[in-house]
Amino acid sequence: DLSSRTKLIAYAEANQIPIPKDKRGEAPFSVDANLLHISAEGKVLEDPWVAPEEYVFSRSVSPEQAPDKPTEIEITFKSGDPVAIDGKELSPANLLAALNRLGGDNGIGRLDLVENRFVGMKSRGVYETPGGTILLTARRAMESITLDRGAMHTKDELMPRYAELVYNGFWFSPEREMLQAAIDSCRDAVNGVVRIKLYKGNVTVTGRKSPNSLYNADLVTFEDGAVDYDHGDAHGFIRLNALRLRVQKMVQDS
Repeated sequence: DLSSRTKLIAYAEANQIPIPKDKRGEAPFSVDANLLHISAEGKVLEDPWVAPEEYVFSRSVSPEQAPDKPTEIEITFKSGDPVAIDGKELSPANLLAALNRLGGDNGIGRLDLVENRFVGMKSRGVYETPGGTILLTARRAMESITLDRGAMHTKDELMPRYAELVYNGFWFSPEREMLQAAIDSCRDAVNGVVRIKLYKGNVTVTGRKSPNSLYNADLVTFEDGAVDYDHGDAHGFIRLNALRLRVQKMVQDS
């Protein structure tokens, strides 16, 4: 019955499974890992003022030690899901594993935070999420040209609640499924390619293109000849939009 960290460590030792130890022969901190991320908590990390030692990190190099030359990649999305890196199609697991390696090699995805646990306490955690950090940036870039403003803003409002439900263990709750349906309803147009530069802890978008792009260069040009856009229309729009502000100001000044 592996019901505690102590029992897990004892089991590992009894079965010759190597685990890190401190000078007292104890594990210096607790680690939980899966394909998406790895978290370290407890013991040497419990003081939020004390910076984590480099040995805490196992999935990434420090940004200072990352290569001096950036790594540039392209991620292809289909219906919101990443399906290929540099044109090579991969399964979800293999794609995330590849991004973990690329991100880790470039010092991507480190996070030191104090979180609010569901039970009420605050807990300091040191996370590594190299592949997830890259995917979040790339997906947001893809959405920026394929989602309508209203849909994108609504999705942004829903995501904190969605994340809270998942964090608190309510994956199978009806409210999580309801939010999932709403979020999935806007993914069909999220298709295309995002170009990303990885450099010393930074993930920078350098390009994005999509067959479903809502970006219209002729409409947003700063030069003459903008299509279907009359700058004179802005006068009435601004006046109507500011009506409530003018009324409030008149009341304040009366």
